[in-house]
Amino acid sequence: MNMTDPIADMITRIRNGVRARLPKIDVPASRLKAEIARILKVEGYIANYRVVDDGRQGTIRIFLKYGPGWERVITDLQRVSKPGCRIYCGKGEIPRVYGGLGINILSTSRGVMTGREAAKTGVGGEILCNVW
Repeated sequence: MNMTDPIADMITRIRNGVRARLPKIDVPASRLKAEIARILKVEGYIANYRVVDDGRQGTIRIFLKYGPGWERVITDLQRVSKPGCRIYCGKGEIPRVYGGLGINILSTSRGVMTGREAAKTGVGGEILCNVW
């Protein structure tokens, strides 16, 4: 299978996993995806993640998080910047997600961070995705 956008693939797997109420999902590993998983965990959108070494590319196992009555913690994830159409924003124009209820994940010169962190650090970057 030819993968032109591995980040979109990861986002779709998480979205589908949450909708199907799966306890965990696996995505092929990469450093960028591990950073995205780290932010989702820090921001409380997933329970945990683990990088599983299988001798090849490796796999990131993401443990999804639900409320006490199996309510979804993640309502939706959206890929913003795509390989065919990159979306960048300067440090002063980082958009708010869902009126400030959601987060956006940016790839900046200082690494992968949320829009909030990027605004605080004073850097802009490529908007990878929105989560709420």
